[in-house]
Amino acid sequence: MTDQTLQQLLDQSGDTVAFLRNQQVGPNAYPGVPAEYSNWRSEQKAWQETAVLFNQSYHMVDLGVEGPDAFAMLNHLGINSFKGFVPDRAKQFVPVTPEGYVIGDVILFYLAENSFNLVGRAPAIEWVEYHAATGDWNVTVSRDERTAVRPDPENRRHYRFQLQGPNAMKVLERAMGRTPPDLKFFHMTTLDIGGRQVRALRHGMAGQPGYELFGPWAEGEDVRQSLIAAGKDFGLTLVGGRTYSSNTLESGWIPSPLPATYSGEGSKAYREWQSANSYEGKASIGGSYVPDSIDGYYLTPWDLGYGPFVKFDHDFIGREALERMAGQPHRKKVTLALDNEDVVRVISSQFTKGERAKYFEFPSAVYAMHPYDQVLKDGKPVGISTWVGYSANEGRMLTLAMVDADVAEPGTEVTLLWGEPDGGTNKPTVEKHVQIEIKAVVAPTPYSEVARDSYAESWRTRQPA
Repeated sequence: MTDQTLQQLLDQSGDTVAFLRNQQVGPNAYPGVPAEYSNWRSEQKAWQETAVLFNQSYHMVDLGVEGPDAFAMLNHLGINSFKGFVPDRAKQFVPVTPEGYVIGDVILFYLAENSFNLVGRAPAIEWVEYHAATGDWNVTVSRDERTAVRPDPENRRHYRFQLQGPNAMKVLERAMGRTPPDLKFFHMTTLDIGGRQVRALRHGMAGQPGYELFGPWAEGEDVRQSLIAAGKDFGLTLVGGRTYSSNTLESGWIPSPLPATYSGEGSKAYREWQSANSYEGKASIGGSYVPDSIDGYYLTPWDLGYGPFVKFDHDFIGREALERMAGQPHRKKVTLALDNEDVVRVISSQFTKGERAKYFEFPSAVYAMHPYDQVLKDGKPVGISTWVGYSANEGRMLTLAMVDADVAEPGTEVTLLWGEPDGGTNKPTVEKHVQIEIKAVVAPTPYSEVARDSYAESWRTRQPA
C-alpha cells in the first residue's frame, strides 16, 4: 500500500504516454468463470442462433448512490438528460472532464426514489465517488469492488447475469412459468425465477433480445441453476471469460476509452485526491498509435457514438466545452472488416524464424487495457482502432474504430497499422515483432444486421430517458 496520489505518480513518471504504454498489465481479466465452458466458437455462435447466459457477477464495479441529492448529483455529472428518468429505468451514463473528454461509461440503474446503482468499469465510478466525497451533496456512496482486486471475492453484494439470444424469451418463460413482461429497452421490472425475486433490465449485447438479471449474491446460484434447467430445450449455452470479451465486436460498444483525467486543470484536484493504486495508476495502453502527449488518446462523446446522449437541457461538468465542440467535425464510430488474406499473412508470420508480426490472439486480440491502433488511408492517419478480434458468426476479424467523416462511408478501403513501433513495448503481453499494414473495409457499427436494426430502435425508445 502507498499514500502516494495519482498526481504524484504521474509527476514521478515524467512521460505519461511512455509510462502507460510500458505498464506491466495486460488486458482486463474476466475472473470467476471458466475461460470456456465448451469452446469459444460455439459460445459465440449461440448468442446469434439460440441463447446464452453471461455471468457478469465478477468483473465489474458496482457503486450504490443514495440520498436526497443523488438524482441532482448524477444529473450534474453526466452528459445525459435526466428528463423523464424515473425509478425502474436505466441509462448508459457518460461523464466527461471539464474539457469535454470522456472519462468512461457505466450503466446507471434507477432502483427507487433517491437510490441508484452504477455498474461498469472503475473510472466513471471513481469520478462519481470523488464528487460525492468533495462536493456539497447530501449523498452516501457504497462501493462493491470487482472480484479481481478484493480480498473476499465470495462476499459481493449482487450477482449479475445476462440472458440473450433468439431463444432468450423462451428460456425466461420456462424459468418463470409464465410469459415474460414486454418491456421497452432499458426499462426494469421484478421477476420470479425459481422462487427468488429477481430485478430485470431489458437489455441486449449483440442485437438479440435479452435481460440483465440481478439480485442478492446469496441467491445467485439458485437463480443461475433455474435458468440453466429452463434452457435445456432451447440450446442455452454458458459463455466463458474468453468469449465474453469478444461480444462487443458485434454489438459495437467500445469498452476501452482511456479516462481523460491524466492531464488538464479541470481534473487536477481529482488526480490529487485519487490514489496511485487507482485504475488510472494501473492502466496500460497498447497499439501502434503513439501521440506526442497523453491528450492525444482522449475521446469525445461523438467519437464513441454517444453524440445522441449529449443534451444541453441541464447544467453538467463539461457542458461549455461540449457546446464548443458540438458544431465541429467529428470522427465516426465504424467497424473495420480486416482483409482475410492479410490476416492470414499476419498469422503465417508466426511460422518462421524471421521477422514476425504481432501475434493475433483468438477470439480477442486485445493485449492491453486500452488498445489504440492507427487507421490509415493512402498512408495518412484517418482514425483509431480500439478493439480487435474474431467473430465466428461473421467469419471475419473485426475492429471497432473511429475515423474521419470523409472515410466513414461503408465500403471505403483503409488500412490498420498492426503492432507497436520499435519492436514493441516491454508489457509482458508484447513479444518482439514488426509492424504490418492490414487492408480493411469500413462497415457499419454494429456490424451485425440484426444488431443494427435492434439498436436503431433502442436509440429511439431510450432517449432522452
